[in-house]
Amino acid sequence: MTQAIIFDLDGVIVSTDHYHYLAWKQIADREGVPFDENRNVLLRGVSREESLEILLEQASRPYSAEEKKKLAEEKNGIYRKLLQELTPADILPGVVDWIERAKAKGLRTAIGSSSKNTDFILERIGLSDEFDAVVTGADVTHSKPAPDIFLLAAERLGISPGACLVVEDAPAGIQAAKAAGMQSLGVGEFVKEVGADRWALTLGEADL
Repeated sequence: MTQAIIFDLDGVIVSTDHYHYLAWKQIADREGVPFDENRNVLLRGVSREESLEILLEQASRPYSAEEKKKLAEEKNGIYRKLLQELTPADILPGVVDWIERAKAKGLRTAIGSSSKNTDFILERIGLSDEFDAVVTGADVTHSKPAPDIFLLAAERLGISPGACLVVEDAPAGIQAAKAAGMQSLGVGEFVKEVGADRWALTLGEADL
């Protein structure tokens, strides 16, 4: 029986994919690295550092650890400036209703996101106080598809992993949920065929 819902952030609660793309694209173009929206799909659900490694697979030269650190920090700076545009109007359809219905049923709720900007994004969209726990990429050593983020969220909620439902829009997140021994609801086209226990095009179309 489900006792808690753990939501991914980007693509589930709010969509900042385009901001990520614009920030990475700016870095890639300056460095002369081929990068387009199709390539950007590979970065969904993984950490900033892992995203940079994927982007640099197309680079014509090797990068030092210090260079990579600076590029990752620069990308985050560009991204955070773009995030200033976010407002509560950017919350995706069905999210507020799901949170309200979960609380009405006595379910615990958490955010489990690889993004280290999670707290900032939640503040921008007015949902900082809506979850019982928030776990970000800054809280764990291994990001998705490792199960660490979701397992820590369950621990902070005081709920066993098997009683948690993960809501995810990225293949790496569905893999992480499975590795954590949790049920999963996949939302969006990118997880339609990656083995989620349930699937819906949007959260608004999914049953709680």
